[in-house]
Amino acid sequence: MRLAKRLVSGVDIWLNTPTRLQEASGTSGEKAIMNGVLNLSVLDGWWYEGYVEGAGWALTAKRTYENQAFQDELDASTLYTLLESEIIPLYYAHNSNGYSPQWVKFVKKSIAEIAPHYTTKRMMDDYFDRFYMKLAQRSRKLTENNYAKAKEIVRWKEDTASKWDKIEVIKLEFEPVQEVDINNGKNKIYGEVVIDKKDIAAELGLECVVVDYDSTANKVEFVEKYEFNLLKTEGSRLFFQTKEALNDPGTHQYALRIYPKNPDLPHRMDFAYVKWIS
Repeated sequence: MRLAKRLVSGVDIWLNTPTRLQEASGTSGEKAIMNGVLNLSVLDGWWYEGYVEGAGWALTAKRTYENQAFQDELDASTLYTLLESEIIPLYYAHNSNGYSPQWVKFVKKSIAEIAPHYTTKRMMDDYFDRFYMKLAQRSRKLTENNYAKAKEIVRWKEDTASKWDKIEVIKLEFEPVQEVDINNGKNKIYGEVVIDKKDIAAELGLECVVVDYDSTANKVEFVEKYEFNLLKTEGSRLFFQTKEALNDPGTHQYALRIYPKNPDLPHRMDFAYVKWIS
């Protein structure tokens, strides 16, 4: 800590160039931010989340070369170009008072827009708001009245699991791109699906999952998903429809899937049943 104190107080740029996807965190860069030091780093670790344009500098998270030696050469060239053409001229753009107003603007923006998100208080607030309080409330809900809610969820899961294979698709009309929204010019995905859930008590959801598949690398990359709207029910039949603007139009692969819905589940993967229908 004594060494870090001297380092932080003696520099203007915190240069960190980890090999992509191998940065553990980057707490030294966070320490630098707290002391008015600007960061120049690869978009990995904390800087991937923390980087704000106009409050530091970043090298892209994407690799150009698989060969690490070639990638290192490209990154080095990019760093030197960035330092020579942008960072150093900015630092030495002194006014009549002997300092660079634009550099100070970068420092102020860094302290104002990045530093507050990387404090122990912010971390503890997030733990309490996102996890501790929610888990405490859920625990009380599950255990009250001699675990009534917990028993209810177990019965729901058992009923759904025992009848899951009974689901039948009565109608399936789906075209990834069918029409154009005249208001924003975006292509719209269109579909109508009718499902007979038989005697399953659970509510069902339906969504379209869009992926990109690289046959050469045998790799699937998730693009986005769209949930269908439940228009009506007739007995055990559910009528779904979607007219959703595509956020990432292009050549993709897609499929539709049915899943059980229950507002008492903490998250969908708590009961990871799914039925693919196309």
